[in-house]
Amino acid sequence: MPKLKTKSGTKKRFRLTASGKIKRGQTAKRHGMIKRTNKQIRNKRGTTIMADVDTARVLKFFMPNA
Repeated sequence: MPKLKTKSGTKKRFRLTASGKIKRGQTAKRHGMIKRTNKQIRNKRGTTIMADVDTARVLKFFMPNA
């Protein structure tokens, strides 16, 4: 049985925290800022923790070695 590889796109998009949660960048920040309020833009800064349902899916299919 060959070794399972982590998807290369996953390595670039997600980071694993010490407690096993997944940290990801905020969505809706690529374009279209003119139509968003300043409050929305401010709140989208930095990173956030992925939902538990999505975390399980990402770990199973895209990060098998984590």
